[in-house]
Amino acid sequence: MMTREEILAYGLSFPHTYQDAPFHDDNWQLVRVKPGKKAFLWTYERDGSLNLNVKVSPEWRDFWRTAYAAVVPGWHQNKEHWNTIIVDGSIPDEDICRMIAESYDLVTDSPSKRIYEAVKKIPRGQVATYGQVAFLAGNPKMSRAVGNALHHNPDPENIPCYRVVNAKGMLAGAFAFGGEEVQAQLLRADGIEVTDGRVDLEKYGMQTENK
Repeated sequence: MMTREEILAYGLSFPHTYQDAPFHDDNWQLVRVKPGKKAFLWTYERDGSLNLNVKVSPEWRDFWRTAYAAVVPGWHQNKEHWNTIIVDGSIPDEDICRMIAESYDLVTDSPSKRIYEAVKKIPRGQVATYGQVAFLAGNPKMSRAVGNALHHNPDPENIPCYRVVNAKGMLAGAFAFGGEEVQAQLLRADGIEVTDGRVDLEKYGMQTENK
């Protein structure tokens, strides 16, 4: 059975996390995520047992509650979106870790994060449209959000936003990549032909279900 110290250490193993005691009470130790300061793991002693509050998606909420009697609706939190884990030895450590990891994923999820992950799936030598990236990111209606996210790309070396074009295969404006020819140069380095600021989608377009 995991101790509170082990559980907190596991929570702190995720990127951009830190420990917090917001109530000036050592019984309540939380793990939050920077920069939004959202908590995904609450730890506290209650009725003689260590309790953990973790965020949960609706499709998994009832699964965990049914699988283990020691997983109950979130104590003092929204019971639709949070579960309480009573650490009494009845739940395998790996499932406790899985629930904590799921909570972290839910708290850190954002449209921009999903967009960047979708862009990473565009293979070298191919391009995708804003609409295709939105589809891959889980919301076909957020094409405009795709453009905004790509213009604030935090990691250009690993997120190839230059592989995204509009629905007609046209490249973005000069402001997007720091120069009028930059996107075209990057695409050509991938082996993609660019003619008059446009890519042939029939030849180089990435295939997705929504095409």
